Amino acid sequence: MRNELTMKRKAGICAAVGSVLAGGALVSGASAQEVLPVPPPTFKGQIGLSVKDSKTDFPQPVHAPKGAPNIVVIILDDVGYGASSTFGGPCNTPTLDKLASNGLRYTQFHTTSISSPTRASLLTGRNHHSVHTGNIMELGTGFPGYDTLMGKDTATVAEVLRQKGWNTAWFGKNHNVPDWHNSMAGPFDLWPTGLGFEKFYGFIGAETNQWRPAVFDGTKPIEPYLGNPDYNFDYDIADQAIEWVRAQKAVAPDKPFFLYYAPGATHSPHQPKKEWIAKYKGKFDQGWDKVREETLGRQKKLGIVPADTKLTERSRGLPAWDSLNAEQKQLSAYMMEIYAGYLSQTDYNAGRVLDAIDKLGQMDNTLVIYICGDNGASGEGMIQGSYNELAMINMIPEDYREVLKQKDNLGTWKTHNHYPAAWAHAMNAPFQWVKIVASHYGGTANGMVVSWPSHIKDQGGIRAQWHHVIDIVPTLLEATGIEQPSMVNGVAQKPIEGVSMLYSFDNPKAPTTHRTQYFEVFAHRAIYHDGWLACTTPPYGGSWEDQTKFKRVDVINGFKWELYNVAEDFSEAVNVADKYPDKLHDLQLLFYAEAAKYNVLPLDDSGSERSDPTLRPSLTRGRTEFVYAGPVRRIHEATAPNVRNRSFSITADVVLSKNSEQGVIVTHGGLSGGYALVLEKGRPVFYYNMANVAHYSVAAKRALKPGKHTIVFDFKYDGGIGKGGTGTISVDGQQVAQGRIERTVPFRFSLDETFDVGEDTGTPVTLSYDVPFKFTGTLEKVVIKPADGRLSSSDQQKFEHTEARLRAD
Repeated sequence: MRNELTMKRKAGICAAVGSVLAGGALVSGASAQEVLPVPPPTFKGQIGLSVKDSKTDFPQPVHAPKGAPNIVVIILDDVGYGASSTFGGPCNTPTLDKLASNGLRYTQFHTTSISSPTRASLLTGRNHHSVHTGNIMELGTGFPGYDTLMGKDTATVAEVLRQKGWNTAWFGKNHNVPDWHNSMAGPFDLWPTGLGFEKFYGFIGAETNQWRPAVFDGTKPIEPYLGNPDYNFDYDIADQAIEWVRAQKAVAPDKPFFLYYAPGATHSPHQPKKEWIAKYKGKFDQGWDKVREETLGRQKKLGIVPADTKLTERSRGLPAWDSLNAEQKQLSAYMMEIYAGYLSQTDYNAGRVLDAIDKLGQMDNTLVIYICGDNGASGEGMIQGSYNELAMINMIPEDYREVLKQKDNLGTWKTHNHYPAAWAHAMNAPFQWVKIVASHYGGTANGMVVSWPSHIKDQGGIRAQWHHVIDIVPTLLEATGIEQPSMVNGVAQKPIEGVSMLYSFDNPKAPTTHRTQYFEVFAHRAIYHDGWLACTTPPYGGSWEDQTKFKRVDVINGFKWELYNVAEDFSEAVNVADKYPDKLHDLQLLFYAEAAKYNVLPLDDSGSERSDPTLRPSLTRGRTEFVYAGPVRRIHEATAPNVRNRSFSITADVVLSKNSEQGVIVTHGGLSGGYALVLEKGRPVFYYNMANVAHYSVAAKRALKPGKHTIVFDFKYDGGIGKGGTGTISVDGQQVAQGRIERTVPFRFSLDETFDVGEDTGTPVTLSYDVPFKFTGTLEKVVIKPADGRLSSSDQQKFEHTEARLRAD
């Protein structure tokens, strides 16, 4: 019964889809009348022959409506429903607790289950496929729901508010810039400053090293950590946000602001300051199974979940805590302590921003929406967690015994750490599954708090109305008295697809107005309707399982379905698909009707195929030579020369004024993996870092004499995936060093480190030097020539599968 659909039911799907497509207009929403920008006013003065015969009429600036609120939207990253203390979790979040005591807790709020889609929906009020963001930026395909190019017909709420008189700023994570747009070549219209934000200070990708982040101020790359050994990005963005608010109110105290605050926490790498980790020493020694039970108990006591809520079973493939040995328990508990400290630190810094607003006397009329996660907690740390997540992604095993020896490094700039997947499952209590699994609440449920002291009277109230991230924008528009514009910047707008939550502020018992909502990511899919939820069973388990061992199933007929009466079964603990087959069938048809309406089709459960960069525009496709005429920095891996799994050469023309010149000639990556060609006290040295598991170097014995030189590093690859090769350094045509590099990084050097010429940024490839290690000579030109690198068909399949998992992470 629970197999996807018979041929008869498939015909029903086609009929449902066809009726929607034949309907023409695919969406409906709020009334749309106003045009932005507002047309220039008619001159109402008088013009005579001279100024004494004339009367002025100066054009007035746009002003926000009288009494308009400031708006702060906070969204954290990879925080599960059961992580924060506000929603019964073990991680202290006093800022969120305080907001909840002065505002409202929403206990049935949902996201899309993954980063980019949630954030696109949050900013536009439309479903993620409607804004071309069916998946993350790195997996775009040539279909309207998936091409990652947010349309001008779905203007962000920032663009609307900016043109209606608000100042606008974005601090923190982006992950909404298409993969091929994230270089200094642009285009920049889909960067935050092109989407209505006057100020952007943050990072563009999915994650960044919190100690040495890849920060942009607007579209300019900067390195704020240099010269500041205590630097941490989480503190920095709070400082930047506070400075911006103070400056804005100092100049225009009556002008409202829209502040979008999106920290990198708690996405990996988990990197709080040590004092925050210390607060949780010994707090998780009982293990993830017991923590889940404790969390559910607190949730019931707080009234967050119904008293009869059941704890769902541990998701398939996750180990019981008692199955671990003593060393594994010690390491795993410490990894969770780091995560908890990271969440508490982030909540503290968000609180610093709100306290600064309060000190300005602005908090009473500031609408704060604090969303505790853009999806469920992340299981991408796999079974044992990771010291360097890139080692796991590159299929290079880490021995937990070796990680335990370096335990004190976890959370520092020297690691790219993640906790075990079973901790993520515990942070999603009481639900099943984790981030990316859009079919289940473990992937989509997130705690959310709304505070607006001057307007919310039921302070400390709990709201059980069912809502979704697309409901934030219509709530903001209604709260500010702004109609959705019919046209923005000359482009007709699609209607808003969410509904306002404002009705629930003063009425805890009002029936929810969000009656139907689909979910889909990687073909994990579900449909909510009037208290029922039908969803697919993950056919390949969680990300912690070896996906290559599963036989692929048909994306339509191969997925099994489950059915839950979530109006009575809050945690999706009792699958009633066998009991109510007709209800399941109706909801399946409803899903496909919604899928047709909102550009979800065609369904695609692939990862490997979508990871292929040839599917998207590219700045590197077809290039066999990369020439850099002097220093450059912060070139993203997607637009850098690809030297993995192939032979390559690096040729550098340099001029040295003395025989002790030093610094980076060219580098790609960092401590997570990469390479660097440098001069050390005048000697050419090539370093190769194999995912921080093995390190190799090829070094000349003598320093180069002053003058002009051509330095060449030539790498002859053995063939295959992640294999070794021989590296040779030549100077002015003469070989000066040769050595073996026994293993290489097969798939990706880093998720946030970049390609740099003439200096290094982020972390160094080797601890033999530290950034920036600028080249002290004159670097005239660097030329990199990657060989073809064509793989066998079996190696290519392996490569694509792993690259897909990497990009999904």
